[in-house]
Amino acid sequence: MNNDFSNDEKNGLYKAIFSRRDVRSHFTSDPIDDEVLSRILNAAHHAPSVGFSQPWNFILIKDFEIRKKIKDSFEIERKRSSHLVEEPQKSKYLSFKLEGILDSPLNICVTYDPLKFGPFVIGKSSIPETGIYSVCCAVQNLWLAARTEGIGLGWVSILSNDTLKKTLELPEHVLPVAYLCLGHVSEFAKKPDLETARWLPRLELKDVVYYEKWDRKENSSWNNIHELIKANLDYA
Repeated sequence: MNNDFSNDEKNGLYKAIFSRRDVRSHFTSDPIDDEVLSRILNAAHHAPSVGFSQPWNFILIKDFEIRKKIKDSFEIERKRSSHLVEEPQKSKYLSFKLEGILDSPLNICVTYDPLKFGPFVIGKSSIPETGIYSVCCAVQNLWLAARTEGIGLGWVSILSNDTLKKTLELPEHVLPVAYLCLGHVSEFAKKPDLETARWLPRLELKDVVYYEKWDRKENSSWNNIHELIKANLDYA
């Protein structure tokens, strides 16, 4: 079997995956080097996309006034969403640090343009959502590249898309998919913040893998992988 990745290179990939964090705090004021940022963006741009449509764009944001409007949207949406849970979860939710919009030196809005290259995209006619899925692949590439460069990244989803579209002057047909905060950090947490805070537990791999059909957790033709998954191998 031909594999042009060395063991060190493979270990580096797994390290990035397992040590990636959704960063909301610990940002420093150090600017991101332009060459580093260009590498991160280039990695995002080389994500897979349905029909090679490359439906993403990346809006780079440093302007304080723009970020302040986005932060105001976050505060409104956070308060609104807090009414969806009862105490004591409500107070716990409101106590979490869930964004770094003004703390980070750079914000990036990743958008989806369904009309790029025209209305017909190979592979999208049966499942139109694959266009948005492609943008999410670009976000993941960006996230992992940022981690390998020592740059923290946080995805802020407690926002109004209408506010984003108006503030960033997006065309009507363009959809904001991800609002990201990037910057150097003083540390990367050992575990995700919400896992540490015991908001939700990390599920074991064996609990999310089925064989051949939904909810089938055992199958004789998958015995070996079933046993390996039960052992919950961790490459970190």
